[in-house]
Amino acid sequence: MARSMPGQAKVGGLFGDFKTFLSQGNVVELATAVIIGGAFGKVVQSLMDNVITPIILDPAIKASGAENLEAYKIGAAQVGLFLSAVLNFIVVAFVIFLMIRSLEAAKRRTARAEALAEPEVDVQAQLVESINRLNTTVASKM
Repeated sequence: MARSMPGQAKVGGLFGDFKTFLSQGNVVELATAVIIGGAFGKVVQSLMDNVITPIILDPAIKASGAENLEAYKIGAAQVGLFLSAVLNFIVVAFVIFLMIRSLEAAKRRTARAEALAEPEVDVQAQLVESINRLNTTVASKM
């Protein structure tokens, strides 16, 4: 039987552990989440660039007289760019909040509809049937 030298990895050790790591569901779920997150990021960015900014933000910025936020600086600090990033974050967070809220409302409506679609149990009819069976059983025992 061949012995491995100290400091040498077992043949299946490192690669076996790596294969086990890859075959676990967590890695696949994480990769899926990253890919979907990237695609969703593009959707949110398009929503910001093509819908929200032209309809809501541009008129508000022009009305406030702050059309060129990038030009606002205090010394070397580009305060305008920071304010623009903060404003962008707030709008994106609010839009995502509204989307999640509407999805949760849709889930609740679906759950309510499914609950209403389930046949109602007629408790009184079941009680009458149980009493009749009990009477029949008692009568047969006498």
